[in-house]
Amino acid sequence: MSTPTRRTAAPARPVRPAGRGTVPTQRGPRGPWAPARTGGPSLAVLHRRRAVLVVLIALLLTVFTGRLVWLQGIGGDAIAAEALQNRLTNAQLVASRGQITDANGEVLATSVDRYDIAVNQNLVATWSATVDGESYSGAAGAAQLIAPLLEVNAAELGAKLDGDSGFKYIAKGVLPEVWQAVRELRINGISAEQVAERVYPNANLAGNVLGWVNAEGTGAQGLEAVLDSELTGTPGSTTYERGRGGQQIPGGFEESTPATDGRDVQLTLNLDLQWKAQQAIEAQVAATGSDSGSIVALDVKTGEVLAIAESRTVDPNNPGATTDLWRGSSAVSDVFEPGSTAKIITMAAAIETGLVDPYTQFEVPYQYTTANNQTFKDSHEHAGLRLTTTGILAESSNTGTVMIGQDIPQQVRYDYLAKFGFGAKTGIELPNESAGLLHPADQWDGRSKYAVLFGQAVSVTALQATEVFATMANDGVRITPHLVKGWTEPDGTYTPAAPAARTQVVSPETANTVLSMMESAVDEGTGSSAAIPGYRVAGKTGTAQSWVVPGRTGITASFIGVAPADDPAIAMSVVLHNPKTSEWGGTVAGPVFSDVAGYALTELGVAPSGTQPELFPTTW
Repeated sequence: MSTPTRRTAAPARPVRPAGRGTVPTQRGPRGPWAPARTGGPSLAVLHRRRAVLVVLIALLLTVFTGRLVWLQGIGGDAIAAEALQNRLTNAQLVASRGQITDANGEVLATSVDRYDIAVNQNLVATWSATVDGESYSGAAGAAQLIAPLLEVNAAELGAKLDGDSGFKYIAKGVLPEVWQAVRELRINGISAEQVAERVYPNANLAGNVLGWVNAEGTGAQGLEAVLDSELTGTPGSTTYERGRGGQQIPGGFEESTPATDGRDVQLTLNLDLQWKAQQAIEAQVAATGSDSGSIVALDVKTGEVLAIAESRTVDPNNPGATTDLWRGSSAVSDVFEPGSTAKIITMAAAIETGLVDPYTQFEVPYQYTTANNQTFKDSHEHAGLRLTTTGILAESSNTGTVMIGQDIPQQVRYDYLAKFGFGAKTGIELPNESAGLLHPADQWDGRSKYAVLFGQAVSVTALQATEVFATMANDGVRITPHLVKGWTEPDGTYTPAAPAARTQVVSPETANTVLSMMESAVDEGTGSSAAIPGYRVAGKTGTAQSWVVPGRTGITASFIGVAPADDPAIAMSVVLHNPKTSEWGGTVAGPVFSDVAGYALTELGVAPSGTQPELFPTTW
């Protein structure tokens, strides 16, 4: 029996000491020295994740860098321009309307700066601020601060500020200092537009001549309308950066085209004389119970209109307050029969054609019947009068005038009336001027062809009637009456108006003869109440029908005269429509002429007459 062999166990393998950075291992299925599991991702996975993150970061940095390069480099200018464009706003720069002054530079109409305040209700709704320790916000808070400055009710203003409108006016025509106070509140959404307001410092003085402008600043009546294109300037424009509240950004972009102001116009009117005439005619209309009246004064040597005063005028500052429909200056629009003031045309025609002279003698009856059986009468019943041509004019005899004029051919009668301006507009720079009424000679009926000799069957304006006397006082030269003396450019350059047109109507000898005959009408005839102490006066009274109100007739009483008669300076008419105290021009109009014409001569520095008149005889 064999003996069993004893197996000896192999000695154990020594354990490797754990070195630095070495993870101890245990023997396992994968080998005796496989690493032990820790429960996290493997080292390779970590490396892959890290690489992906780095790539992503690099991509983002690339995108951001590219965008930055685009913003600051390639597309920067375009983007900045777009942003600037969004901040820009445009505004109109107001051009100042030209001033209107009188002959001496006194201002009759001017423009002043005003502001129209508006609100963006959406911006105001988000506004808030602390003022003097008090908190304000929204429409109600803004109204509390603004209302005292505008002198309006805060609750009513708050209602205007509240809403969702992007633009709405809350006040118009605000003074510059008021807008400055509102602006200093710095309320987002409150802005203003600069506008020009027309101001007439003399109220209704010459209102019917000046006219006014409408809400848009355009001339609506009178000289303001006729001269609108010259008075109106050219607006400018400005573009600037604005903040969120609509305010201009200081130091921001701004580009402007300046406005060009309108031209200033100097008129021929004398403000002091205009005032005197207007006061006088208003007082006389009231004293005589007249419907209306006017005074027109002309410089006989230049045709300049020195005054056009009317009893019914308008305040251009508030034209809506005038109850009557405004038709312009009645002195150029209302027509009436001139009556006896037109007799000087008949005298001029008869003398110019050689039919009579100042000494020609007539036996003048109270009534006279013509060859075609038309009977005419004088204003007062009288026995036969032995009058010269001069006496017929001085006594204002209708029958005597017919006796003189009946030998003037019918067409010649018409021609002289037309040459003195009847039936045609004068051309003065005013709207709504009437040409009056002068029918062609072949349309005159059997009575009219004689009636025109003493100022009936024709109609004229006060300006036309005054122009006749100015022509006679100017050696028979008719000058277009005008109101514009000259223009001043925005740079201060002054340009006189072009000389007015001149027409020789009758010879200087005829004109001076008739002027001397008119002196007798004042010294010895119906116009004695028009005399002016220290000055020789030539003139004529008139009474006739008028058509001031369409469809209704009435009486027009007038006196038209020239002074000084020895060296004529002015021609002036005083016209009263429907006076109740008297219908005679010498009674109601003559004294007013004496008063206003006397003032005018002093105002204009005209020396008193240095000679006594050598009058023609009036009787024989």
